[in-house]
Amino acid sequence: QLQLVESGGGFGQPGGSLRLSCVASGFTLDNYAIGWFRQAPGKEREGVSCITSGGITTYADSAKGRFTISRDNAKNTVYLQMNSLKPEDTAVYYCSARRDSTRYGSCPPGGMNYWGKGTLVTVSS
Repeated sequence: QLQLVESGGGFGQPGGSLRLSCVASGFTLDNYAIGWFRQAPGKEREGVSCITSGGITTYADSAKGRFTISRDNAKNTVYLQMNSLKPEDTAVYYCSARRDSTRYGSCPPGGMNYWGKGTLVTVSS
């Protein structure tokens, strides 16, 4: 069974940090671009960050300078380190995977092959 499972969500304080993890089972992430998306209450899902199979990273403007995406292929895991948290970061965070044989892929929301069920991040004082 092919699965992506997110973890690491929870409560964070403004200015604090959380690290999200996304573990794949049933397939290896080596040849996949991995994207982190989020959906806040009443809002549409939006892209947060993407890492290609070649390790190229991109970030939404809202995440630049605060979030860092990384991957550990040996552990079949991708991380999202979130620092300097803001209340507007409150959302359900999803990881997703898209086949990326070129190593220069991307993470289009409508083109991802697999999605996790999400993990809730709440930022509040």
